[in-house]
Order: sequence, then C-alpha cells, then structure tokens
Amino acid sequence: MQFKHPELLYALFLLLIPIIVHLFQLRKFQKVPFTNVAFLKEATIQTRKSSQIKKWLVLINRLLLMATLVFAFAQPFTSKTSNLNAEKETVVYLDNSFSMQAKGSQGELLKRAVQDIIENVPEDENISIVTNDNSFKNTTIKAIKNELLQIDYSSEKISAEAALLKSNAVFDSKKGIVKNLVYISDFQENNGSLSPQLDSLTHLHLVKLAPVNANNIAIDSAFISERTATSIELKVKLINSGNPVENLPISLFNNNNLIAKTSVEIDKSAETTFSIPVNEVINGKISIDDSNLQFDNTLFFSINKPSKINVLGINGNDDSFLKRIYTLDEFNYMSTPVDQLNYNLIDSQHLIVLNELDDIPMPLATALKQFTRQGGIIVAIPSETINIESYNQLLTNYKSRFINFVETDKQVTNINYAHPLYNQGVFEKQVKNFQYPKVSSYYNFSSSDMSSALQFEDGKTFLGQIKNTFLFASALNQKNSSFKNSPLIVPTFYNIAKQSLKIPELYYEIGENNRFDVETQMQQDAVLSLIKEDINIIPKQQYFNNKVVVTTQETPSMAGTYAVSNNGESIKNVSYNYGRQESVLTYLNPSVSERITLSNSVSEIFDTLKSDSKVNALWKWFVIFALALLITEMLILKFFK
Repeated sequence: MQFKHPELLYALFLLLIPIIVHLFQLRKFQKVPFTNVAFLKEATIQTRKSSQIKKWLVLINRLLLMATLVFAFAQPFTSKTSNLNAEKETVVYLDNSFSMQAKGSQGELLKRAVQDIIENVPEDENISIVTNDNSFKNTTIKAIKNELLQIDYSSEKISAEAALLKSNAVFDSKKGIVKNLVYISDFQENNGSLSPQLDSLTHLHLVKLAPVNANNIAIDSAFISERTATSIELKVKLINSGNPVENLPISLFNNNNLIAKTSVEIDKSAETTFSIPVNEVINGKISIDDSNLQFDNTLFFSINKPSKINVLGINGNDDSFLKRIYTLDEFNYMSTPVDQLNYNLIDSQHLIVLNELDDIPMPLATALKQFTRQGGIIVAIPSETINIESYNQLLTNYKSRFINFVETDKQVTNINYAHPLYNQGVFEKQVKNFQYPKVSSYYNFSSSDMSSALQFEDGKTFLGQIKNTFLFASALNQKNSSFKNSPLIVPTFYNIAKQSLKIPELYYEIGENNRFDVETQMQQDAVLSLIKEDINIIPKQQYFNNKVVVTTQETPSMAGTYAVSNNGESIKNVSYNYGRQESVLTYLNPSVSERITLSNSVSEIFDTLKSDSKVNALWKWFVIFALALLITEMLILKFFK
C-alpha cells in the first residue's frame, strides 16, 4: 500500500491526545455517607468495573476513528507495478509482412491486430507504433487512426532481431523510464530466433497470432529451361506447405491475355512447362488460385527483344575458340589484328579481348583505360614473348604488374566457386576430380586488389579480376596450354561477356540489390524511368558511352512489370516479384522469462498493461470505516451499561 500524501501520516501522533485524556482521571469522586454501608459498597464496586470497560472500549474506538481519518486524508492506494511513480512508455511493433495475410479466427491476422490496437488503447494515450516499413512516434490512436486502418502488407524483409532494434530505437533515451514493448507477429521461422537482451526497466510482451490453418501453395520460381529455333520452354516450380492438391489450375498471361493454361497435382512441390514463341516480347504473368496467402499466387516475368553483346577480339594469335563461344545468336563478334585496329570501334564495344598480343601500343593502352572507365570489360591473354613494360602500362591504374616469366609445367586445380563467373548455374556441385588444365609457362604478377577466379596448384593466380579487367597468367594457345580443351573455357569467356552487358533477367526479387544494363543513347540531363500504370520511379543509374547501368533495391516496392522509359519511349520491360521466403507457414515458439510475457491475444496484452498500471484508491474505504467507528462509539455510549 502506498500513499498519495504520506506527509499527513505525521498526524497519527495526535492519537496521544485521547490516550492522555483517558489515562488521567481529571474528575474526583466524592464520598456520600449512607446508612446501609455494606450494600452501597458492593454497588460502587460493580459500577467502577463497568465504567472501566466502557472507557477502554471508547478509547480504542476513538483511536481507530482518528487513525482511519488520518489514513483517509493521506489517500492510500495499491498498484501491481513497483515502478508506479516512474514515467512509462509503450512501443508497439506490428509485423505487417506478407505472412500476416493468413486468416485467423476473426479474419486476416494483420487487419484483426490493427482493430484490436484501436479498440484497446485509449484514444488520447501517448504511444509509438512501428511496422516493417513505417513508424509513428509519440502520438495517439486518435491522431493516426486512419493511417492504422490503411496499413498494407510490406515487401520489406526484417528479422526478429532487427525488429527489436528498430522498436528499441523509438524509446525515449531518458533514464528511469519503464518501457513496455508489445511485439505483435506470427513469428515465422524464416525471421530468425528471438533472443532479446532486456534491461531491468524494459518489459517485452509477445503476441503470437496464429492462422487457423497453415495450408499455402506458392509459385516459387520460373526459368527458361530450353531454347529452340521456334520456341522457349518456360519451366515453373510450385511449392506447397499444406495438404496435397490433386488439380491445381495454372494460367499464363501475356499482358492481360490468357495464352496458356494447365493444371498440376502437387504434394510438397511440382513443376510444369509452358511453351512461348521465340523472338516475341512477352510481359508475362503466371497465376494460380489459392485462398490463403495472396502475394505468392502471381509471378511476373519479362522476355524482351534479344540484345546482342558487342565483342571485339584484338588478336596476336588464332581466335577460333572465341568465334565458337561468341556466336551470332547472342553476340556481335568482331576480329582484328592490332596493327589494323580501327580505334573508333572501341567505344561501341562491351567486351574487348586482347588475344596474345606481344606488345600493347601506347595509344591502345590509353584507349583501353578510357574504355574501362566507361564500363567496358577487358580480357588480357599474354603471349609467351610479351613486352612486360607495355602490359604494366595498362595495369598501372590497378596497382598491378607483371613480374617475370617462368617456364615450368603447372596445373590449374583451384576454382573459386564464389566468384561471379562460377557461382550461378555453372556447377551443380563443387568438382574435385576433373581433368585439370595445365600450362607449360606462365607469368608471375602482383596485385593488392586482384580477385582470383582460377588458381594454380600452388595457390598462385591463373585468372584474376581487377575491377573491369580480367587477366590470364599464361598464353592459351595449344602449344602452351590445354585450357582451350578444358570444360572451363566456355563458361569462363561466356560469363565474362555476360558481365560486360547485363541484359535484364527474367525477373528480379524486390528488396535485393539488382542491376541491369540498358543499351541506349541519352540526351544531356536525361534519365531513365521505371513506369507501371500511375507509378513512375527514377532508379539509381550511371550513364556510359553505349549503355546505362541501372541499380534498384528499395524501389520498386510493388510487384509487376515495369517499362524502362527514355524520354517517354519504352526501351525494355523489367519484372519484379516479392520474395517467397514467407510462403512456407512454419512458426517459432518464443520462450518467456521474468520480463518476457507471451499471449495469443492483442486485447489480453493491453488488458494486462492496464491492470499493471491501474491505481486502486482506498481512501473511500477508510472513510466508510471511520463512519462505522463513529456509529459504534455512539452505540457504546448509549447502550453499554
């Protein structure tokens, strides 16, 4: 029990007054002679005993009466919290990820949670609310009610730990504040475990919202499995986290026109294939009907007119291997000896291969440096008799240099599977026992910034990358190397060329760091835009001589197919889809501790917070008790004989 005015308790010393009055007899008895002395003596004794009991009862009653009045004026109260007089702050983290589309017993989990917050938090109470993509700090429900009702599902990914950090950052930095963090989520496994570090003044209230069923079918991915002269085979993969389905319809649209439809039987996963005409622009959409989560029922993709990569081979030796790799269906390959090079061709290229040149002339080195600054890529294959100084002139800007020439046999045994040349689609698994290519001679070179893609058996670099330049350590002709006969030759040169012009992929995932190149000529101060209906986005972009490098991450945030527009003219189409990490409905079971509570109801948590901070005033009971004591004293004085 606590007191609103504890200083009034000093009035309890006034209880000494009735004690003094009752203990000291201020009235003296006077003896009166009477004839029958024996009878009077007995009557006097009985009266004095009765009087003493009555006085003690009155004394106790008056002491209690005065004490209750003092307590009543001090205004006693009780509360569950030990920090009642401390300032309090409440922050609500509301998970608005796509998995909250799942339906609970009262509708969609997110919508129900919003309604419960509005209904259970007093309109004028100060509160902060944080979502995955927004925050409302130090406001009231009355002020943000409309915004809460309009909260939509977010594609922004946020882990459980990140959500806690984001929510804790909203709390006031003042010391001594009691902090209540209400964490409302379905606690999906893909968000990571929850292991918060709480101080003594922070209380975490977990609200786990569970759907009535965990059935969900999603379009997981799509990819081109085969290309022929007349058609493209598009393979679609689906996943199921619920009960098996015998007949699931799948529709394929181009723009809004239905061009194909099929059905599959699915247990845990399934695949199906669509055939699409070749050399046709497709703004595709794959769609299924699933009543649970909606965000993963559609997958957008784009197939644009083929763009060819311009490759220039400056040759000092046979380039037949380059002609076999850079075929006409995907590349514009040009070949020229160094002494017949037309320097005007360099600016229009995406990739230049220096094929075993003995010497790099100064004008060529200067042109190549400018070419790489404009986003072009160079592959340098040295001959066995190079002018080291001329090569080092080219590498000066990269703090790299050839050191010496070594004539000895070596095998290429180490593949960097994490390198961009080999980390996607080249190897199904890491190969350890294939026939290693070997060389008869090589160059040692040094570089502080080189990333090795292929290495010799002793760990020295065979193929390294320094920014926009790929450098081989040895000549690749048949006399010096067996690399041309190796299975590595095609993916290596093919993927280098693909890096020189990143043609837009089938689709991209929203929120990832995505990059693609657009071949276009830009006017001064012009920019490319991504346009979809009434959405107009200007992405991060960098302009070079013959292409624009576009980078997207936070935007766009809405799935769909966007037109890449240059001054109102549509150049290409790019598709974006939401990530499918939340499609599998598996959940965590958060643990509780001294300062962590767990509930499955938003209203229950807020009732608990109200109960913890509720003040139970007791002064009225003390006033009632005082009145009862006053009545008791009156009855004692009147009826006690």
